[in-house]
Amino acid sequence: MTADLLPADRLASWLEQQGLSPKEPLQIEQLSGGSSNLTFRVRSGDYDWVLRRPPARGALPTAHDVLREHHFMEALGATPVPVPHMVRPCADESVVGAPFYLMERLEGVIYGGPDSVRDLSPDRARDVAFDLVDALAGLHAVDPLTIGLADLARPEPFLDRQIRRWAGQWERSKTRDVPLLDEQFDRLRKARPEGNPCRIVHGDYNLANVMYRHEDPARIIAILDWELSALGDPLADVGALMAYWGDAGRLLFERRGGHPRDAQAAFPNTDELLDRYATTSAQSVDDVAYYELLATVKLAVICAGALHRMTEDQQEQRANIVTLVGRLADVADALPVKT
Repeated sequence: MTADLLPADRLASWLEQQGLSPKEPLQIEQLSGGSSNLTFRVRSGDYDWVLRRPPARGALPTAHDVLREHHFMEALGATPVPVPHMVRPCADESVVGAPFYLMERLEGVIYGGPDSVRDLSPDRARDVAFDLVDALAGLHAVDPLTIGLADLARPEPFLDRQIRRWAGQWERSKTRDVPLLDEQFDRLRKARPEGNPCRIVHGDYNLANVMYRHEDPARIIAILDWELSALGDPLADVGALMAYWGDAGRLLFERRGGHPRDAQAAFPNTDELLDRYATTSAQSVDDVAYYELLATVKLAVICAGALHRMTEDQQEQRANIVTLVGRLADVADALPVKT
């Protein structure tokens, strides 16, 4: 399967054209992680890279844009925001069957599940959580127009774009009607706040999408998985963090051993995280419930979209996702957003 998704011979020829001639045969290993774009480790001699490409099947329009990921991280490489070093992008689909990019491979710690956080000391657990918030505030402090991202600015208000995009994705990805989720789009339209000044939005900011230093495992070395990045309202990232830290995250991690926050009693609660972000960023978080609603609806639609990347023989997994979409709609409906 890996050879089909990433043909070593064509990749090696492309690397040679880029002046990155492999000194030994390529060793390719598919890695876990990533919302839906596929991630591989590519090694040859002293070279050790990570390659990202779109999924082989079931991609929805405007989703899985790996070159957009590359554009954001390359621009952020000149800022204090921790991102991996970009090696090369490739828009030529004849090389591996899809666009892709290469970046440096970093060694670090990812707190991706309950087992990874359970044995943290109380002080370290709080440091991990607060550095997660501080790194987000640092990202939002960057003016995207000064680092080469002006081409991604759009005249349509960010929240209007988001509602339109995710409502469209829901129509394309749903396999059955979920009226309660349709109602959440109505709530989002009716309750839309004025929004905030344009900043870089990661789009899927949570504990599992950052890497901490081995030698200092409460300090972030890289923010990863920029698949949903955009220019827009920074509170969208805060809402995403609240969703993952709360009931939506609890549902998403239910079949992965449990919620990391529940496994570590010393983690700050959502109010403490919000206070930390408000203090560090000097940004009001008064409307954060709206942005958590937006994030929860997005997660439901993303889960529904995953059905299109599954085969017909994965009936149990498909049934679990259908149930999860409905339960996420319930979580969204319970959020205190006034219309």
